[in-house]
Amino acid sequence: MKKIISGNEAIALGFTDAGGVFASGYPGTPSTETLEEVARLGEVYCEWAANEKVALEAAIGASIAGGRSLATMKHVGVNVAADALLTLSYTGVNAGLILMVADDPGMHSSQNEQDSRNYARFAKVPLLDPADSQDAYDMVRAGFEISERFDTPVMLRTTTRISHAKGVVVPGEKLAPRIGDWQKEVPKYVMLPNFARQRHVVVEERMLALREFAETTPLNRVEMRDTELGIVTSGVAYQHAREAFPNASILKLGLAHPLPERKIREFAGSVRKLVVVEEMDGIFEEQIRAMGIEVAVGKDKLPLCGEINADLLRAALDGGEVAAPAPVEGLPQRPPVFCPSCAHRGLFTILSKLKVFVSGDIGCYTLGALPPMGAMHSVIDMGASISAAHGMAKVNTIAGRAQKPVAVIGDSTFFHSGMTGLLSMAFNGGDALVIIMDNRTTGMTGGQENPGTGRTLEGQPTRQVEMVPLVKALGIDNVFELNTYDLAATEAAIKKGLETPGPYVLIDRNPCILRYRIRKPAMTVDQEKCTGCRACLKVACMALGLTATGEKPKVRIDPNVCNGCGVCGQMCKFDAMHEIEGANNANL
Repeated sequence: MKKIISGNEAIALGFTDAGGVFASGYPGTPSTETLEEVARLGEVYCEWAANEKVALEAAIGASIAGGRSLATMKHVGVNVAADALLTLSYTGVNAGLILMVADDPGMHSSQNEQDSRNYARFAKVPLLDPADSQDAYDMVRAGFEISERFDTPVMLRTTTRISHAKGVVVPGEKLAPRIGDWQKEVPKYVMLPNFARQRHVVVEERMLALREFAETTPLNRVEMRDTELGIVTSGVAYQHAREAFPNASILKLGLAHPLPERKIREFAGSVRKLVVVEEMDGIFEEQIRAMGIEVAVGKDKLPLCGEINADLLRAALDGGEVAAPAPVEGLPQRPPVFCPSCAHRGLFTILSKLKVFVSGDIGCYTLGALPPMGAMHSVIDMGASISAAHGMAKVNTIAGRAQKPVAVIGDSTFFHSGMTGLLSMAFNGGDALVIIMDNRTTGMTGGQENPGTGRTLEGQPTRQVEMVPLVKALGIDNVFELNTYDLAATEAAIKKGLETPGPYVLIDRNPCILRYRIRKPAMTVDQEKCTGCRACLKVACMALGLTATGEKPKVRIDPNVCNGCGVCGQMCKFDAMHEIEGANNANL
């Protein structure tokens, strides 16, 4: 029966239908929904791992034990998992193993837009690049077959548009999960130098076999039309090329690594003008040019940054200009902000007031870098807040600067890769203040479970890791809990942490407002007392606005948005804000 599903949902269904046994991953846009859909289907065991490296390693163990396995992550997650991936290429697999990685061209929700096809070349493993939901479904089964035939992990690479766009999928035959036999094979799975040297030879021989396979597999498809223009492409770029040039001949590379050299040469020889269309890096173009094949248009006219589209392709090939989107007049600005009554708001209000250097991390709290707070000054990668703050503190000490840096990190990010940074800080006698925002969820990607939530991906109760004893076990003596809804107490706690020598940790345990509503009445403004000073607007709450009457507009509060946290009222020197008497919170 036909289904209309997203690329991520198609991969989940394909995994379930292809006899999958084990799936693990770490949430990250645009990959998150894949594992959530596996859990929703309820037929295959799946779990959130502490980070992407752990997810891939768990999938490796499942494969060795004889179960087809899947690891999911976004593109930057492969950086974390790379240590395992590059050695996995040497060991190979037992049962099939697929690494699903979702790239984010245009950086809709990412700190960079790296092209994961580079990892396939680096690790010397095959990579599949689906162009729609049907491809995504079919390539899971094809990926397992390739993995087991060639004793290799297989990368399945999507992009934001493939992961999130919906299309028609016709499911194939459903395979029952089966767990194969396994045996101890030390020369294959123990990568001591002597064994690794032997396995490297296997990797190179495997790549030669895969190149031959690439020449004949239907994953690489020629669509001959008008021979004036031939396009080599893959993934979502195929869709844009078809839309822009419906009459062009196309070589669609479903197996995007390794490339089929003979097929490419034959295709190039059959068209007058060869164009290579790919998002981000010019990986195909570089290899095709290295074959001695002339490329008429490639990255000389197509962008290396951001997404491509049909208009951009037409302009690049025809020499025209891309029409700018027509501006829409009268729309109010809507910058990204914290949710109403988010506990992060009070923290960054105080950090902004104290004018300290804040080393930030990846999560909702990264919004603290934006105006009007502007209270975050570096964000690099998951867990870097603590490590970077430690390095800064050491240089400050050497330079004689009396400035203790602050690191801000969320609970899921701390479990992911912040713990090692804090351990290193304790080990090396660091001098930074670390604030852990423990809102008991992985908030930025949609509220997924983590080791501190007490629930698994499948909704089962599990051991809830407590933050305070964990931090103490990492060697930190000064560990205190914090309530960021109390601005005066928050300011006092941060000042004490800054004044106390050595590593100092504050933990805010207020839960995510989207999961646990504050059960208080909404706030209102006494218009007689309000002076219009706008001090309360510094908390940047969506519930706050200005009246449209009077010479000096005053503040008003939308009771349909306000959750009653009271942070704005603590900013008011004129006692103009108070709870609506006898009212229940409008959002409960």
